[in-house]
Amino acid sequence: MLSLALASMMEEVHALSGALYLLRPDAQMMDMAVKAGLPRAFVAPWERVSVNAPLPVAQAVRERRLVWVGGEEEMARRFPRIAVVLPYPFALAALPVATEGTVYGAVFVTWPGSHPRELSDAEREQLTAGCARLALGMERAAAANQPLEPEPDLLGPPEAERPDTLGAVEAMRLVTRLPYGLVSLDLNGRIGFANAEAAELFGRPVRELLGMVPWVSVPWLNDPMYEDRYRAALLSQQATSFVALRPPGDWLSFRLFPSTTGLTMRISRIRAMAEMAPGPGPGTGTEPSPVRLVTISQLLNLAGALTEAVEVRDVIQLVADQVVPMVGGKALVVLGTRGGRLHVLGHRGYPDPDLVERFDGMPLSEHTPGTQALNTGVPAFFGSRAELEHLYPARRETPAGFAAWAYLPLIASGRPVGTCILAYDEPRDFTTDERAVLASLAGLIALALERAMLYDSKNRLAHALQASLLPHSLARLPGIEAAARYLPAMQGMEIGGDFYDLVPARPLPAAVIGDVQGHNVTAAALMGQIRTGVRAYTTVGQGPQQVMRSTNRLLIDLGSELFASCLYLRLDPARGTAVMARAGHPPPLLRRPDGRVRVLDLAGGPLLGVDAAARYPTTEVSLAPGSVLALYTDGLVESSHVDIEDSLAELGEVLAEYGTRPLTDLADALLRHSAAARERADDVALLLLRAQADS
Repeated sequence: MLSLALASMMEEVHALSGALYLLRPDAQMMDMAVKAGLPRAFVAPWERVSVNAPLPVAQAVRERRLVWVGGEEEMARRFPRIAVVLPYPFALAALPVATEGTVYGAVFVTWPGSHPRELSDAEREQLTAGCARLALGMERAAAANQPLEPEPDLLGPPEAERPDTLGAVEAMRLVTRLPYGLVSLDLNGRIGFANAEAAELFGRPVRELLGMVPWVSVPWLNDPMYEDRYRAALLSQQATSFVALRPPGDWLSFRLFPSTTGLTMRISRIRAMAEMAPGPGPGTGTEPSPVRLVTISQLLNLAGALTEAVEVRDVIQLVADQVVPMVGGKALVVLGTRGGRLHVLGHRGYPDPDLVERFDGMPLSEHTPGTQALNTGVPAFFGSRAELEHLYPARRETPAGFAAWAYLPLIASGRPVGTCILAYDEPRDFTTDERAVLASLAGLIALALERAMLYDSKNRLAHALQASLLPHSLARLPGIEAAARYLPAMQGMEIGGDFYDLVPARPLPAAVIGDVQGHNVTAAALMGQIRTGVRAYTTVGQGPQQVMRSTNRLLIDLGSELFASCLYLRLDPARGTAVMARAGHPPPLLRRPDGRVRVLDLAGGPLLGVDAAARYPTTEVSLAPGSVLALYTDGLVESSHVDIEDSLAELGEVLAEYGTRPLTDLADALLRHSAAARERADDVALLLLRAQADS
């Protein structure tokens, strides 16, 4: 079902290649179940992707819409991780496979660079309809408890058909008479045909060439640059060429002509260059090259992904999802150090977590392969359990069910930051090349881990500072019910300058909400000073106008270059009023007892910290029992995709609908339906006040 559906969609829109992903039950990861028209090596970095990854198929699932990328420039701008690995001219469309209530996966299809920059309406409709049909089929399969499994590529190289004998013989004679080499490659780069001249240029009999991948098996072609030309031709469907030095001094010209079924490669000598003195070439050996453990595309994709990993858990997940299957491993443990002891940062693939937890807290002085690799900075490889137990007999007591291990020290900035342990389920002969690749991968992981550990440390400090500066609980005010929410920005250090407070002063209590410019430690520290100042000025009996003027002068006297918005209320529940002063802050919303909601048009002054002589006029607002005031910072209503007037109108509708519910439920509803739920680039503070009737 899956292969036919994908092939049908590609045929309808004349696409070159495509793939279909299935969403896992946890709705966090997708696995490639079907591919068509592309070699596995092209899509290997994305056989398993996170729903949160910056990739078109992931975005299509997250946003439940078609994602279109019209060319290589747009790909580089929007999805640089793909552009680094596939820097070729092609267009791509990604769509979710989903019914009204369930997402089953995603599909992407590609076209060569000759496709128009815009997706046509007909193509959009055909792809959308194809995904809808596929989703219904998957829904029926799920209802019938029919599991969906990976399927073969129906558009792959077809089996050889028996040709007309006379035509085949004459064609063979024609090709044999050509004065240059002619080679047929399938989509995976394997040689399916080579004439005698090609065999002479390669220096091998034709029978040895058949089934061989030139840039893997021919030493002087084993260079990523040559493989890149093959990938470029296949993906862009445009002819490409390159020149290569065949030892000891023969320069050859290669020209590749692609189609949807493979490539034709023409090889010829370059006489003028052959007469020149040979320079350094990609390789001059004649021995067979080993199969690559990691392709250049996988390495580039991993490097790009690691640069985007923010927290330690992100790094662990990337290593588990990409590095472990890439090198044939089955399990992973990443260890760090703290206070002279090992600390388990994360692990994947171990059936018994207790086998991993025994590392946690282990002194670095213990004689174990993990501590040894960390202390010496030298990787250790054990191809069998016998090799491991020979050096570390204590390992006999804790069999882990694995047969080979690689202990890789993670060295960053000249110091050890941890150890990466890869476990294999079968004995393994770690070749010199494989050890070098694993050591190089460890270097990439170490840099990402060091950066992530630093971020986590700063983040913990920032959260502790934020928690200490905001009120742990709201003060109880007579005649007033209150609830508050604070959400940090999704960017930066997740700390900001938004604040709120209730001050139980006499004779009348007060409420305040504000927003210091920026979301960093400096903004948070200044927020704490402003909040303390407001409480002090309120406690000594200053009125709303005076409190704002005093706080403004405080901010200027502190010499800060940051500004702050603020909304201050003096509450009088007995009279049913609130006197407000505003300094450049968004206007509050008021829900009256009859359910009507309006945006309060308050008089106000400039932002705090701008003008030492600024004045802040006040406005008195009626606050009858049952009325609800919604005070908020701009992060709740501002979004790059929604006009602020529309955000306020939507917020008012939610306030009207949920206004009679408990304030905690109302606060959650406002956050759930706000601009912050779609895009939280700024901090959000929300303070709700409900006037209560006298008891």
